[in-house]
Amino acid sequence: MMKAATTMTSTLFTRRSLAAAAAAITLGGFGLGADAQQRVIHVIVPFGTGAVQDTVARAFNSELGAALNASAIVENRAGAGGTVGAAVAAKAPADGSTLVLAAASHNIAAFLYSKLPYDPLKDFVGVANVGNAGYVLAVASGMNVSSTADFIKEVKANPGKYNYASAGNGSATHLAMASFLAKAGLQMTHIPTKSTGEAVNEVLAGRVQAVISSSIGVMGFQDDARMKLLASTGQSRSPFLPKLPTVAESGLPGYAFDSWIGLLAPAGTPKAEVERINAAANKVLADPVIQERFKRLGVEPRSQSAEEFQKLLRSDWDAMGAVVKASGAKID
Repeated sequence: MMKAATTMTSTLFTRRSLAAAAAAITLGGFGLGADAQQRVIHVIVPFGTGAVQDTVARAFNSELGAALNASAIVENRAGAGGTVGAAVAAKAPADGSTLVLAAASHNIAAFLYSKLPYDPLKDFVGVANVGNAGYVLAVASGMNVSSTADFIKEVKANPGKYNYASAGNGSATHLAMASFLAKAGLQMTHIPTKSTGEAVNEVLAGRVQAVISSSIGVMGFQDDARMKLLASTGQSRSPFLPKLPTVAESGLPGYAFDSWIGLLAPAGTPKAEVERINAAANKVLADPVIQERFKRLGVEPRSQSAEEFQKLLRSDWDAMGAVVKASGAKID
């Protein structure tokens, strides 16, 4: 009987201990849960899946989260040329828990839209410049042109005959072509689509004659008989398409368009937090594995201090204002 009583007492003690432990975990869980919530970083991508920002974000978000001892979750908030996602980010707590992976379209919006619920420059702070994305002028093979000069000559001889596709009103692909046409004195009809991939598909199908696409959008079609890549749009040749001349050297001197890609945070985010995320991002970008991923996306990795990136944003602000003004584009 003594043995049975001892066993019963031991079992009761064990159950009470487990219950107490469970209670402690449950009570402590509130603290752990709050801490875990603080360790989640929401990386807002203001475009849909498959867009350049989306593929770039997913190429390094896990590593960025690990470097910050957090979980970096990519959230697509597409719409209105990237302004829907930017508006969400602008109103988020300024504590480093919400970032937006933006690009040139972020500053473009300020000059393109008559009204925005936020100020693209004043309501954000630059955190980390992660890369530079180039663009490519591509045409449907049915146009029967082989250079930028040929393209300009053909379109100029047939004003209004040809169409061009973009990833939507206000997108970088829209403004890149609109400013090209304005500079060259050409007339083409704009066909907005929902994404760069869709715009490229319209050209491949021959329903639209031209597109200025991000490099990643057309790199896989270099040998496709349905499309011709005429030129890259940067100030220098693309390291991913080195044989391709620039637009400036092949028919339209003075033209250049490319885009930074970087992390922004809501204005008011503490400087220490900005610098902490910047250091983590630069550490991740120095990893050869991440660099290779970026290169496969047609994006040149970049590393800058937060202060240097902020200066880039201000200079790009002026540049994009000039692009929009030259294009004559406006969205009410």
